[in-house]
Amino acid sequence: MKMEPDTSDDPRVRYAIERTLLAWVRTGLALMGFGFVVARFGLFLHEIEAVRQNAMPKASTGLSLWIGTALILLGVLVNLLVSAEHLRLMRHIQSAPPYGIRSWLLGVGVSLVLAMLGIAMAVYLVFVGH
Repeated sequence: MKMEPDTSDDPRVRYAIERTLLAWVRTGLALMGFGFVVARFGLFLHEIEAVRQNAMPKASTGLSLWIGTALILLGVLVNLLVSAEHLRLMRHIQSAPPYGIRSWLLGVGVSLVLAMLGIAMAVYLVFVGH
Protein backbone atom coordinates (compact mmCIF):
# COMPACT_ATOMS: atom_id res chain seq x y z
CA MET A 1 0.00 0.00 0.00
CA LYS A 2 1.41 3.36 -1.04
CA MET A 3 1.22 6.17 1.53
CA GLU A 4 0.49 9.68 0.30
CA PRO A 5 2.49 12.44 1.99
CA ASP A 6 0.52 14.89 4.12
CA THR A 7 0.62 18.19 2.22
CA SER A 8 -1.85 20.11 4.39
CA ASP A 9 0.99 21.96 6.17
CA ASP A 10 2.93 22.68 2.99
CA PRO A 11 2.43 26.36 2.08
CA ARG A 12 3.16 25.60 -1.58
CA VAL A 13 -0.18 23.79 -1.79
CA ARG A 14 -2.05 26.81 -0.50
CA TYR A 15 -0.18 29.16 -2.81
CA ALA A 16 -0.88 26.90 -5.79
CA ILE A 17 -4.59 26.98 -4.96
CA GLU A 18 -4.41 30.78 -4.68
CA ARG A 19 -2.65 31.09 -8.06
CA THR A 20 -5.30 28.88 -9.63
CA LEU A 21 -8.05 31.09 -8.20
CA LEU A 22 -6.38 34.23 -9.53
CA ALA A 23 -5.89 32.70 -12.98
CA TRP A 24 -9.57 31.79 -13.18
CA VAL A 25 -10.61 35.25 -11.92
CA ARG A 26 -8.53 36.78 -14.73
CA THR A 27 -10.23 34.45 -17.19
CA GLY A 28 -13.69 35.43 -15.92
CA LEU A 29 -12.79 39.12 -16.05
CA ALA A 30 -11.45 38.75 -19.59
CA LEU A 31 -14.68 37.04 -20.67
CA MET A 32 -16.73 39.87 -19.17
CA GLY A 33 -14.58 42.52 -20.83
CA PHE A 34 -14.68 40.78 -24.19
CA GLY A 35 -18.44 40.34 -23.84
CA PHE A 36 -18.88 44.06 -23.26
CA VAL A 37 -16.80 44.84 -26.35
CA VAL A 38 -18.82 42.39 -28.46
CA ALA A 39 -22.11 43.80 -27.14
CA ARG A 40 -21.05 47.34 -28.00
CA PHE A 41 -19.57 46.41 -31.38
CA GLY A 42 -23.02 46.06 -32.95
CA LEU A 43 -23.91 49.56 -31.77
CA PHE A 44 -20.64 50.85 -33.23
CA LEU A 45 -21.41 49.27 -36.61
CA HIS A 46 -24.89 50.83 -36.67
CA GLU A 47 -23.42 54.26 -35.90
CA ILE A 48 -20.91 53.89 -38.74
CA GLU A 49 -23.74 52.91 -41.10
CA ALA A 50 -25.79 55.91 -40.01
CA VAL A 51 -22.90 58.28 -40.71
CA ARG A 52 -22.48 56.79 -44.18
CA GLN A 53 -26.16 57.19 -45.03
CA ASN A 54 -26.83 60.42 -43.07
CA ALA A 55 -29.72 58.71 -41.34
CA MET A 56 -30.70 57.67 -37.86
CA PRO A 57 -29.28 54.30 -36.83
CA LYS A 58 -31.58 51.35 -36.31
CA ALA A 59 -32.58 50.59 -32.73
CA SER A 60 -31.43 46.97 -32.99
CA THR A 61 -27.83 46.03 -32.34
CA GLY A 62 -28.29 42.58 -33.85
CA LEU A 63 -26.91 39.47 -32.26
CA SER A 64 -23.85 41.19 -30.84
CA LEU A 65 -25.82 42.41 -27.82
CA TRP A 66 -26.98 38.89 -26.95
CA ILE A 67 -23.65 37.22 -27.69
CA GLY A 68 -21.84 39.85 -25.63
CA THR A 69 -24.29 39.49 -22.76
CA ALA A 70 -23.84 35.70 -22.89
CA LEU A 71 -20.05 36.15 -22.67
CA ILE A 72 -20.46 38.47 -19.68
CA LEU A 73 -22.71 35.95 -17.93
CA LEU A 74 -20.21 33.19 -18.73
CA GLY A 75 -17.52 35.27 -17.03
CA VAL A 76 -19.82 35.72 -14.02
CA LEU A 77 -20.42 31.98 -13.91
CA VAL A 78 -16.68 31.28 -14.06
CA ASN A 79 -16.06 33.64 -11.13
CA LEU A 80 -18.86 32.14 -9.04
CA LEU A 81 -17.82 28.55 -9.70
CA VAL A 82 -14.14 29.19 -9.04
CA SER A 83 -15.00 30.95 -5.77
CA ALA A 84 -17.01 27.96 -4.59
CA GLU A 85 -14.25 25.56 -5.62
CA HIS A 86 -11.59 27.68 -3.91
CA LEU A 87 -13.56 27.73 -0.67
CA ARG A 88 -14.03 23.97 -0.88
CA LEU A 89 -10.34 23.33 -1.42
CA MET A 90 -9.21 25.70 1.31
CA ARG A 91 -11.59 24.10 3.79
CA HIS A 92 -10.34 20.70 2.70
CA ILE A 93 -6.72 21.47 3.54
CA GLN A 94 -7.67 22.98 6.91
CA SER A 95 -6.22 26.46 6.51
CA ALA A 96 -3.80 27.18 9.36
CA PRO A 97 -1.29 29.92 10.18
CA PRO A 98 0.59 31.60 8.64
CA TYR A 99 -1.93 31.44 5.82
CA GLY A 100 -5.05 32.28 7.79
CA ILE A 101 -8.63 32.63 6.70
CA ARG A 102 -8.49 36.40 6.17
CA SER A 103 -5.80 36.23 3.51
CA TRP A 104 -7.48 33.63 1.35
CA LEU A 105 -10.91 35.24 1.58
CA LEU A 106 -9.58 38.30 -0.25
CA GLY A 107 -9.37 36.40 -3.54
CA VAL A 108 -12.86 35.01 -3.10
CA GLY A 109 -14.18 38.48 -2.22
CA VAL A 110 -12.67 39.98 -5.37
CA SER A 111 -14.16 37.18 -7.44
CA LEU A 112 -17.63 37.70 -5.97
CA VAL A 113 -17.47 41.49 -6.44
CA LEU A 114 -16.48 40.98 -10.07
CA ALA A 115 -19.40 38.57 -10.50
CA MET A 116 -21.82 41.18 -9.10
CA LEU A 117 -20.38 43.85 -11.40
CA GLY A 118 -20.73 41.47 -14.34
CA ILE A 119 -24.38 40.88 -13.53
CA ALA A 120 -24.94 44.64 -13.29
CA MET A 121 -23.20 45.11 -16.65
CA ALA A 122 -25.36 42.42 -18.29
CA VAL A 123 -28.54 44.00 -16.90
CA TYR A 124 -27.40 47.42 -18.12
CA LEU A 125 -26.68 46.13 -21.62
CA VAL A 126 -29.99 44.31 -21.96
CA PHE A 127 -32.34 46.88 -20.43
CA VAL A 128 -30.65 50.28 -20.72
CA GLY A 129 -27.80 50.20 -23.19
CA HIS A 130 -29.65 50.49 -26.51
